[in-house]
Amino acid sequence: MATDCLFERLDDGYPSCAMGRAAEMLSTAPGFLRSIGEARMITLLRSEGGHRRCSRCQPRIAARARELVDQGTPIHAAWRIVILEDQLEAAQRINAEYRALHPGMRLTPEP
Repeated sequence: MATDCLFERLDDGYPSCAMGRAAEMLSTAPGFLRSIGEARMITLLRSEGGHRRCSRCQPRIAARARELVDQGTPIHAAWRIVILEDQLEAAQRINAEYRALHPGMRLTPEP
C-alpha cells in the first residue's frame, strides 16, 4: 500500500515545491517568500537536505500577498487580508453546501 501513503502526503499542506521554484513561478525573489515566511503568512518546511519547501497551496497565498504588497499594503496587513479572504471563501462554500442540502429553508430570520 505504498501508493496510499504517497497520496496521504500529497495534500495541500505537503511541502512539495522547492522555494526557488515557487519564487520562479510567482516571478518574485526567494527573499520575498522568506519574508512572508518570517511574517508567518506561510510555513516553509525543510527537506531532509535542509532546503526550504512550500506546500501546494502556499504559492497561491504568496501570489495574493505579492499583489497586495505591490499595491502598497504593508506585509502584516496583507497577511490579515489574505486570512480574511480565505475565511470568507470558506464561509461562502459552507453556506452554498447548506443551501444545497436544505433548499427550502430560509437562512435569514423573518421580520
